[in-house]
Amino acid sequence: MKIKPITLKLILMNFLEFAVWGAYLTSLGRYLGQIGLGPQIKWFFAMQGIVSIFMPTLMGIVADKKMEAQKVLSLCHGLAGVFMIGAGLYCMSAGDAVAFAPLFILYSLSVAFFMPTIAIANAVAYNALANEGMDPVKDFPPIRVFGTVGFICSMLLTNFLVIGGKSMQDSYTQLLSSGILSLILCGYALTMPACPVNKSKGDESFAEAFGLKAFSLFKDSQFAIFFIFSMLLGASLQITNGYANTFLGSFASDPALADTFAVKNSNALISISQISETLCILLIPYCMKKFGIKKVMLIAMFAWVFRFGFFGLGSPDFPGVLLFILSCIVYGVAFDFFNISGSLYVEQNVPTDIRSSAQGLFMLMTNGLGATIGTLAAGAVVDATVYNAANPSWAKAWFIFAAYALVVGILFMILFKDPQKEGKAA
Repeated sequence: MKIKPITLKLILMNFLEFAVWGAYLTSLGRYLGQIGLGPQIKWFFAMQGIVSIFMPTLMGIVADKKMEAQKVLSLCHGLAGVFMIGAGLYCMSAGDAVAFAPLFILYSLSVAFFMPTIAIANAVAYNALANEGMDPVKDFPPIRVFGTVGFICSMLLTNFLVIGGKSMQDSYTQLLSSGILSLILCGYALTMPACPVNKSKGDESFAEAFGLKAFSLFKDSQFAIFFIFSMLLGASLQITNGYANTFLGSFASDPALADTFAVKNSNALISISQISETLCILLIPYCMKKFGIKKVMLIAMFAWVFRFGFFGLGSPDFPGVLLFILSCIVYGVAFDFFNISGSLYVEQNVPTDIRSSAQGLFMLMTNGLGATIGTLAAGAVVDATVYNAANPSWAKAWFIFAAYALVVGILFMILFKDPQKEGKAA
């Protein structure tokens, strides 16, 4: 079967989109810990959630009504790249005296413009596929998989590339790499097919203009429960991104473990999580048909228990490292099964006129409020059990996170009703 040129173009766009993120997302915490900013890791990862509360909506309005989406994508990546390179150059000039405030400001400005690009890139892809007479529902998922491939490749590059005698995962060079990739995508986005701009209607209400009608779903008790639990589970999303690499790097203080693969190549080990994520996407249609949406979401919730628990029980040497590997494998289930099944639940159970807004509300609850609250709470746990503890214990922190995920899963099992059994699924 011949692949259309637009498919190849979109594959490269998605590859670059997530390569930008993969360059630093799982390794930034390790670098921050090494330069004395370990207690501030939570703020760097919380900022991704904070900007996700409002920036995707604002830039989405610009893309819908003011400027062609591919141009907005280019603009956002251009600004994100400039600010991330600025963060890297600041760290390079500061050496061993990196201060929190200037680095955090530059980083925050970068992620503020990067986070909206995930949704905008999807919109650009959907438009391009529609222009070619292709079906986005059928043809986009295989293209989107290459985004995860880009994330993995970028992670491995950060792990194995040594610059100035230092692996990039231990250096500010990961920020420079991300910024450079953003600038490349800034230019490449302009080669995408033009997207239509819909001017605002004069009779459009404020709620319609800003996608606020979806909040009316909270009047339905089951939707209210679903969105609240989306936020509670979203609290787990950034914990391992922020602290897994830092945790694995902490074993370097033990001479007997310092040279193990899991310590020296922690980013490569964590990349198993993204590989698992890619493969688990393929299981979702079967599992949805076999188990139904509630059970699939429950599988995801209890997978988070194992994700955190295996980290708490494992160690870098053999056979303890097998538990780290298992933690990375179950991550694909934990991440994909809730995010994708949750999105499908929204798609199948809300009125057609607010589906897009409802999807935005789902993202707001998970990647916005949930991720922000969860990251700050996780930071407080790590501060109490590791950075400010008389007897530091990463295991204790992971077990607390596992217990939290277990409680959320049990409560969801009790309170949320299966829409298929209730006869409410579309």
